[in-house]
Amino acid sequence: MYRSHTCGELRITDVNKEVILAGWVQTIRNLGGLSFIDLRDRYGITQIAFNIESNPALCEKARTCGREFVIQIHGKVCERSSKNLSRPTGDIEIIASQLSILNASKVPPFTIEDESDGGEDIRMKYRYLDIRRNPVKVKIMFRHQVALHTRKYLSSLDFLEIETPYLIKSTPEGARDFVVPSRMNQGQWYALPQSPQTFKQILMVGGMDKYFQIVRCFRDEDLRADRQPEFTQIDCEMAFVNQEDILNTFEGLIKYLFNEILHIDLDAFPRITYDEAMENYGNDKPDLRFDMKFVDLEGLRGKGFQVIDSAEYIRGFVVKEIETKFTNKEINELTEWVKRPQIGAKGLMYIKFTNEGIKSSISKFYSEEDLTTIGSSIDAKTGDVVLILTGSKNSVLKQLSELRLEVARRNNLIPENVFKPLWVIDFPLHEWNEEDQRFFAMHHPFTSPLPDDLHKMKSSDRSTIESIRAAAYDLVLNGTELGGGSIRIHDRELQARNFELLGFTKEEAEHQFGFILGAFEYGAPPHGGIAFGLDRVCSVMQGSTTIRDYIAFPKNNMGRDTMIDAPSSIDEKQLKELGII
Repeated sequence: MYRSHTCGELRITDVNKEVILAGWVQTIRNLGGLSFIDLRDRYGITQIAFNIESNPALCEKARTCGREFVIQIHGKVCERSSKNLSRPTGDIEIIASQLSILNASKVPPFTIEDESDGGEDIRMKYRYLDIRRNPVKVKIMFRHQVALHTRKYLSSLDFLEIETPYLIKSTPEGARDFVVPSRMNQGQWYALPQSPQTFKQILMVGGMDKYFQIVRCFRDEDLRADRQPEFTQIDCEMAFVNQEDILNTFEGLIKYLFNEILHIDLDAFPRITYDEAMENYGNDKPDLRFDMKFVDLEGLRGKGFQVIDSAEYIRGFVVKEIETKFTNKEINELTEWVKRPQIGAKGLMYIKFTNEGIKSSISKFYSEEDLTTIGSSIDAKTGDVVLILTGSKNSVLKQLSELRLEVARRNNLIPENVFKPLWVIDFPLHEWNEEDQRFFAMHHPFTSPLPDDLHKMKSSDRSTIESIRAAAYDLVLNGTELGGGSIRIHDRELQARNFELLGFTKEEAEHQFGFILGAFEYGAPPHGGIAFGLDRVCSVMQGSTTIRDYIAFPKNNMGRDTMIDAPSSIDEKQLKELGII
């Protein structure tokens, strides 16, 4: 027996028990005739005591141990004289009677502490050491809880967990595929799935009715904090359902996860359309933890200020009770911030409603009465500041969206430990790409149009096609898209027409998607689904800024695993076997 108990298990009720513990040496303290080792495993830390008077040889052996040595301890549980109230095992210690060094350790390249002295690069290279640290260990354990409770919830609703293939056919839509050469079919290639989309739809054709899978997906795309080349989805599909059924089912899942794991009860999720999200917040994943909706400032036109009068679009937002903090220095800094190439605004205008009257960057062109009238129309009161941008509609909405978030961050307007979920619905079915002069699917080519817009699918007019709304929905929480899905097309003719609108010839559609088109000819039921990023759900639930924290072995910003040094070159013999050289 290596251990009778874990290092996080023993309490004051265990005093006088003879126990065996095993783990890693966290710290060693030598205090004259006494030595102490803090012994750590996944479950916690227990203090081990050695007395040089009662057992000098054992005490000397303990002093030969270094940090991260793997050791085994035999001893008796005793009450500590100086208790550590910050540690669950802090009421007790083990008086050691035996010590076995199971494995020595080199001095680690960084400290295995909550606050490490190691930078990200070195911790990624020695990820097996980083995982020993509480901040990483706890997040990986949290991810397990989210996955476990997801399985419990969906299984309770008669969903079946079904695996789909990892070696599939490459499709050009969406992100770039990772491809795998076939040795047995030289010159031909598999692709790793970006998602199990077509397979889960075929499972609905196969009568499985309710499917889910916690599944690995692969996308060869540029990386950000919330993206990795391989990631995990909670992938789901249901047959004989409409949009309302799916929204209710998966709103229930998120509420269940928050309640079971965080003991937080979420309110009902509001629903807003894509158009409302863009008009009010400038993006399709608005953060509702703070207000600052965009306001219409068309009333500023007609006073001779050319910047306003000639602008295609004029919008802004009101920052409540902030006037005293909005110094000229702050406004100048924000102005320079929005003029950066990443934002692209030409400047920033403001109206401050102060106790001494109105102060504004545009007061040369507007009387105080004019600005008071504008303020009343947008519910701006004394102490408030209005920030204004002009330009093309798409540019202004994007710039205001970034400015809204930056103002909230700078002024601590985003409350902590608050969760504001919502559904964004009624997305456009297609989006026009000017460079390629063709439509692309905003979600994917299997998304169904809303029933009210179904007749527009027959049109060839670009503006009509652009106006088609999708039966698609995203679940957004605190400004992050947790997941999205749609009602799917289940009719072959409608699916073929959608491929046509997306620029596929009949031959291309048949070559790439003939298997699903063929399946639709054999009684495909109405169906729809959704997929959540598991790592993203975890990060938002815990307020983390990156999904890497929840992945045991993540890639860096260049898509590399520096621990195993991948990707790497392949032996020439392997390349010849694959028919690549």
